[in-house]
Amino acid sequence: MSSDPNKIAIFVTSPQNMRHVVGIANAAEKAGKKPMIFFTFKSIHLTKDPRFKALAENCGEDNIAICADSYTCEGYDSVADIPAGLSAKQMRTQAFHGALLDECGKYIVL
Repeated sequence: MSSDPNKIAIFVTSPQNMRHVVGIANAAEKAGKKPMIFFTFKSIHLTKDPRFKALAENCGEDNIAICADSYTCEGYDSVADIPAGLSAKQMRTQAFHGALLDECGKYIVL
């Protein structure tokens, strides 16, 4: 698969950047780009932010995911406590991150 110049990957590792994640995703959409977002490491705490559900629903099931292992390591139950706005399918591995690198023409780390 080749990189799509109309897709931007947002790789989120820090729990301090929700405002920027939402802002970049919204700006990308306004510019006609499709954001694809992956939350990992400590950023999975952002799934409890009240803005997360709307972000997830806006991105769609194929374009946003969280690292299930990071979620579990931070004390959450990745089976019984799936974040609002996500499905079990969106509890992913780092392979999703690899797909973002391959699929998206632009990439940002927050």
